Amino acid sequence: MADLQEEVDQYIGQYVEGYFTPMTLVVRMSEELGELAREVNHIYGQKPKKTSEENGSIEMELGDLLFVMICMANRLGIDLQTAHDQVMEKYKTRDKDRWTKK
Repeated sequence: MADLQEEVDQYIGQYVEGYFTPMTLVVRMSEELGELAREVNHIYGQKPKKTSEENGSIEMELGDLLFVMICMANRLGIDLQTAHDQVMEKYKTRDKDRWTKK
């Protein structure tokens, strides 16, 4: 995760504007999530693409969402590895008996 955060930071750091504000990043996350939802719906849902619509990619939309999430973490000084580890610990303890194990 640190490598991903550093790569994004190096990319953003080359521009005078730098990172967007947290509010703008949340809006961008919402936009990217909507684009992901649209692609999933076209492939797995009940709403086929119009013939006039360009082909999209779930993989690219996930990548866009990840990029914006990393930007948000960097902007706020959040270490995503630490955040991930804390969330996994929460799920491993809180939900340890919630689902049927294989």
